[in-house]
Parts: sequence; C-alpha cells; structure tokens
Amino acid sequence: MAQTVLITGCSSGFGKATVQAFLTAGWNVVATMRDPSCWLGQETSSNLLVVPLDVRRVATIASAISRAIEHFGHIDCLVNNAGLALFSVFEATPMDVVRDLFETNVFGYMQTMQAVIPHFRGLGQGRIINVSSGSAILPEPLMSAYSASKCAVEGLTESLQYELQSQNILVKLIEPGFVPGTSLVRKTVEQAATISVPVAYQTLVDQTMNMYMQSSKLQLASENDVAQAILDAATDEAGQLRYVVGEDAKESSRMRRETSEHLYTSWAREKFRVRPR
Repeated sequence: MAQTVLITGCSSGFGKATVQAFLTAGWNVVATMRDPSCWLGQETSSNLLVVPLDVRRVATIASAISRAIEHFGHIDCLVNNAGLALFSVFEATPMDVVRDLFETNVFGYMQTMQAVIPHFRGLGQGRIINVSSGSAILPEPLMSAYSASKCAVEGLTESLQYELQSQNILVKLIEPGFVPGTSLVRKTVEQAATISVPVAYQTLVDQTMNMYMQSSKLQLASENDVAQAILDAATDEAGQLRYVVGEDAKESSRMRRETSEHLYTSWAREKFRVRPR
C-alpha cells in the first residue's frame, strides 16, 4: 500500500516542488494551502488530493486531516512547510506583523502537529518533517523576527524528537539556504517596502540589500533540491535530524557547529560587514 504524505503551503515554491517529488516517488499526496484555486486543472494524478488548509485556523487543519484519512485511509508523514518571511528593521516593525509571522511559522507548525500526532499514535508510527531555514543557523541582519521564528522551530523539533521517539514517531528538520527566485522572496521584498526604514538604518538596509542581490560564489539550492531533501528525510531510517540544503547553508552550519564561538563570530561579522557608526 502506498504511503501518504500531507504537505502544507503547496501553492508554490518548496511546497509545490515537494508535491511533485513525492508523486514521482509513488506516494499518495495531500497538497494543502489556504486557497486551492491555484491548483485548478492541475490535479492530474489519482494519488493527489488538493484541499484547503490554513495553519492558523485549527478547524481547517482538522478538516484537511479528516479528508485525507477518508480519501487515502491513513497519513504516514506530515511536512510542515507553510511559512512567511520578514525583512525589516526590528525597531520599526509593527508587533502585529511579528505576531502574524509567529502564528504561521511557529504556532501553525504546533497546531498541525498536535492535530496529526494522535493519528500517528493510532497507527503505531509516523514521521514529521519541519522546514526550517538557514536563518536559524546564521541569523542575518534585518531578519531578526524571521530568524527568531525559525530558531523556535529548531528548538521545538529537536525537543520533540526525543518526546515522540517513545511513540515511534520520527521528527526531522530541513535547513535550506537562500533559494532565489521563489515567490517567498518576492513577497518578502514587497512587504519590506511597506515598513518604514528609520533614517539611521538606511545605510545598513542598502548595504544588506546589495549583499543579497550579489551573485553568490557558492552553489545555492533550488526548489527541487529542497524537495529532494524532504523526500530523503521521509524515507531515511538512519536517525538523522537535520538536512542542510545548499552550499551557503552548509558553510554556515560548518562555521556555527564545528568551530569555536570566537571563529564563528569573527566570520559572521566579516560576512555582514557590520560596523558601529
């Protein structure tokens, strides 16, 4: 019997690529998103079910899980992918924007996991894959709230791996580096334009934007690379927690986790070229 995966945030980007990766691998796929109309005419496989799900609304989570079980009989894997990003000067960022970020990136993950874990316990097994970010490895300037939300996902997931191991439920983390060209990047740039920049920070903002716009000497990940890492995490039995995707994220991981605090701090400060006024 084919295994079934439920994936959040499938309207574009990582989510949409992950749907295709699992379908190609022979899985049943429940593709969820707030507005499934973007998938009209694309449901080309009998192994694909497209349903609405807003990770901020518990009722839609419960409904999507019920429809998935009714349609395919079971769910074997949850991929928490739905998320928002935020590029802004923290001092000037409205707290309602920060709260909305955490409602999606942190509490959304929590609510979806709480809803599916009882089903996994009933099956006697299951797998949860949480998509984090390289920003949790290397927090970047003007990404403080976003980095904080992804650091929360990292702590939550690492703790849960021990808690859920007792229930034969495996938990995994995906840590993608920068993936240019995604709709998430475009939406982040659009939102950044709506948040005012205090004059004192303008030089930093310009400098940081230029840094992101420059071509990287490292091999950056693609949406398909991230999707493949998620599929690998869904099928790996080696007990690996973190899957780092992209040479930039791998470099950050190496500096953060395999060197001294002094070397890491010096490297990061030079990378961002942040200097006191």
